Amino acid sequence: MSEESSNKLFKDPFSFKGRIRRLEYLYSIICINIAGLILQFYSVIQEKCTGSFIFDIILLIFLCWFAYAQGCKRCHDIGLSGWYQIIPFFFIVLLFKEGNFDTNKYGTNPKW
Repeated sequence: MSEESSNKLFKDPFSFKGRIRRLEYLYSIICINIAGLILQFYSVIQEKCTGSFIFDIILLIFLCWFAYAQGCKRCHDIGLSGWYQIIPFFFIVLLFKEGNFDTNKYGTNPKW
């Protein structure tokens, strides 16, 4: 494994191209859940005004984009289209199924 790939955890986090490992996907899920909880807590304690609502929507868009991009790359690692992630509870498969060992049509093995 090259030194460059081992030092970067989230390489192109908003890109839908490439492959990521199970560990990076797990870290992504943890970050998404923590950010979601913070956003929820912030929304509850904040008095609802127009500026706050727009800020919440913008953060939610970035959070969803990040989640779908990371899920898509994880689907690519197991050799599937990114559309598979919209299947309910498919994230469990993405967490536990090992990626393709060889290079597939979505890129090289991220373990290399």
